[in-house]
Amino acid sequence: MAKNEKTGPKAAKAASDVMRDGRTGAKSKTAAGSALSQAPDKGKKKK
Repeated sequence: MAKNEKTGPKAAKAASDVMRDGRTGAKSKTAAGSALSQAPDKGKKKK
């Protein structure tokens, strides 16, 4: 994977929803976790 490829905000939101949902399976959560690990950090804005 190239360094400039990141998970987009909509995909990260969907992955977050999968992780929070108790009804999803382990494979779905693994894929969602992978997507979230590639999402850019929100980080705090510097003053």
